Amino acid sequence: MAHPAPSTEKLRMTYEQYLQWKGEDTRAEWVEGEVVLTMPPGNRHQDIGSFLGTLLRFFLDLTGLGEVRPALYLPKRPASREPDLVVVLQENQPNLSEDRFTGAPDLLVEVVSEDSVRRDRVEKFLDYEREGVREYWLVESRPAHHDVEAFALEGETYVPIEVDEEGWLQSRVLPGFRLKPAWFAGESLPDSLTALNKMLSPELRAQLKRRLGAE
Repeated sequence: MAHPAPSTEKLRMTYEQYLQWKGEDTRAEWVEGEVVLTMPPGNRHQDIGSFLGTLLRFFLDLTGLGEVRPALYLPKRPASREPDLVVVLQENQPNLSEDRFTGAPDLLVEVVSEDSVRRDRVEKFLDYEREGVREYWLVESRPAHHDVEAFALEGETYVPIEVDEEGWLQSRVLPGFRLKPAWFAGESLPDSLTALNKMLSPELRAQLKRRLGAE
């Protein structure tokens, strides 16, 4: 349970105080000594996060490339951010503690809501670029917004990853992980297993079949 917030107009505290203050159900981030309170995610936001999290976890479990974690500390700003999904490859495991990653993880996903447009598209974009996060995906949850965008770090700058001729947006950090932006255009998302089957290459589908058969 979170401790009572200090009675000031803006919540200011050290990072260590923030870690002690913040509870599991507290929606907040810490940026340069200031606590930024955030709104609870809406249904569409939660559905997208769950859908993407399922695909990523299945993919990473199958390939053994890494894992998904919830929180992130950026020492260059400094800031404690809580992206919707944090992907950490095996070679970066030493920077991963029980509850957060320190530094630049390999891939981050933010689901954009009404209250997070500037935070996700401007502030966090610059934070993640500056820190050296290798890939940043933005998925819209706002009504009438169905964009899915991905950016790869080239040098010190993010450049867009373009959709291929078949409509796939393919990760450069996770070879074989891909999404179709069209999946997010309707009122409802495809079910995770159907999307996973379409996403996987024939080689990975065969690998999944062998694993399921072995069990």
